[in-house]
Amino acid sequence: MQKACQFVHSVLDNDSPQPYKLPLEIPAVWLLFLADAAAMLVTYSRLPARELYHVTGSGVAGGLSRVLVFSNFSTALVAIPILALLADRARSRLTVVAATVGATFSAAVFWPGVVDQADLDARPVNAIAGIGVLIALALTALALRRGAAWSPRRSGDRIRIVVAAVAVFFALPWIAAELGLFLNGVPLLGRLFQTGRFLPGDPLAAVHHGHHHGMDGLLLLSSALLLSRAVPAMRHRALRAAAGLYLALMVAYAVANYANDIWTEQIVKRGWTTWSIPNVLEPKVSIAWSLIGLGAVVLYALASARSGEAPA
Repeated sequence: MQKACQFVHSVLDNDSPQPYKLPLEIPAVWLLFLADAAAMLVTYSRLPARELYHVTGSGVAGGLSRVLVFSNFSTALVAIPILALLADRARSRLTVVAATVGATFSAAVFWPGVVDQADLDARPVNAIAGIGVLIALALTALALRRGAAWSPRRSGDRIRIVVAAVAVFFALPWIAAELGLFLNGVPLLGRLFQTGRFLPGDPLAAVHHGHHHGMDGLLLLSSALLLSRAVPAMRHRALRAAAGLYLALMVAYAVANYANDIWTEQIVKRGWTTWSIPNVLEPKVSIAWSLIGLGAVVLYALASARSGEAPA
């Protein structure tokens, strides 16, 4: 930990950091996650565990348990680049140290088994990344006291808007599921999307109530689209390059998870094909993860070219 702090100090050392307004993209990302966490808390508190996915708790305790796991995956993944942005313009070394600690704690989500798709009940180990997220939230709140403003218009903003709009539309089944609802009976959407039960009496729904990893894909993609607007203004080249690469990887990972979930629920479950897009929730040596890595490199190179900055 001490060596990590010393490294960040060397990267961010600046005798007279200039005051700045917090990029509004950061609070916007937090609003997305807080809104989703609130919906999750209500849904997992009011519905029995049998209608949800791989949880055993019920009531408020069950809701809080699922929210804690959500603070790990996928919230902690987004807390890391947010902490990098906050550290980049920190006005004190204490803030840099706090951001480093927060990022280290948040990175616990990468440890194998910390979040298990087959068992989504909260465990004590989930508190580690949860603390990292709380640190990121606290530092954001402190930075907000100095004011906030949207980043200036960036190259690619139109692409960001189109991608976000398309992603939100096709994620409507997961948004409804987060609220504990099906789209069956909704004009047009009920015919376009299969969300309820396929056959009368079938206990399984096409899109179960509660949280989906496709929804995590939407949140990660939306966060990367927003935070990438603030990255070009980062003062420190090494940290700017690291944040850019991380967000490019986040986009590739988000798209892969989004595609896997929607293909399974809307294509495979209808019986249109038996081929499935590979599950890429956990990193492993595979063709799918090779494509994610390649996609991240290509995205980073394209983003750097559009911004007029050579890749670091």
